[in-house]
Amino acid sequence: MPNQISLAFKDQCCKSTVQLHTSAENDVHEVVRQHYAKVVTSDKTVSGDRCGANGSCFAANVDANYAKKLGYTKEQLADIPNGANLGLGCGNPSQMANIKAGHTVLDMGSGAGFDSFIVARVVGPTGQVIGIDMIQEMVDKAQANALKSGHQNVEFRLGQIEDMPVDTETIDVIISNCVINLVPNKAKAFTEAYRVLRPNGRLAISDLVTTTDIPDNVRRDLALWAGCLAGASLISDLEKHLKSAGFVDIKIAPKDESRQFIKDWAPGLGLEDYVISANITARKP
Repeated sequence: MPNQISLAFKDQCCKSTVQLHTSAENDVHEVVRQHYAKVVTSDKTVSGDRCGANGSCFAANVDANYAKKLGYTKEQLADIPNGANLGLGCGNPSQMANIKAGHTVLDMGSGAGFDSFIVARVVGPTGQVIGIDMIQEMVDKAQANALKSGHQNVEFRLGQIEDMPVDTETIDVIISNCVINLVPNKAKAFTEAYRVLRPNGRLAISDLVTTTDIPDNVRRDLALWAGCLAGASLISDLEKHLKSAGFVDIKIAPKDESRQFIKDWAPGLGLEDYVISANITARKP
């Protein structure tokens, strides 16, 4: 039996101590599910930085330019449904996805629908966007956003990205924004991504990676798992998972400038020395 890890951390927002235990993938899923369900149901609706250790308290970065810092353009941010941007990303996957009108696009870990709605304008009425998220509250929020904004080419489904409710070889492009790091079984997630892509389909991900091994005490910290930091993988491990799944043309491009906002996510912990945002692309032959 695996050793059970016990973690108590102080929730500065709610002034309570939360006791967590993990020994399996399901426990990581549950911690992440609870954390982000609380994010989407929080009455703090200001867009901003909700990842990192500060995200445990929903200490949103009130800087309205946060999305622009991640690479989103003014045009992309126009007419996004109110409440779709929860500030949960670490990059702009659509910027590197080469999405065309008529494409069917899958957003893995779609949250409240921010990236899905940006892509929906690109694929147009002849295309489709499918968002997958394992958190019911996120799916409900995204569906409500789609309804009130009139988007008819977007749908949101409940499911884990390690076992997606999507038919085989039906997707042209997969995007994902700062979600793979939250998944305990990354190899399975990439195998699923490969399954649902059509031949010559593409994967475009913004996520966190590590340039060196993260200390064990960080890996065991569930608050930092939920905060997008402790679950980040070594670049070499991600390359291995992608190759094993069958992907080719794999490119992982770290963004050194991201170390500044990562420093803000976990002040004083020095995790910016280990963790960095990266653009990840690959193709199914």
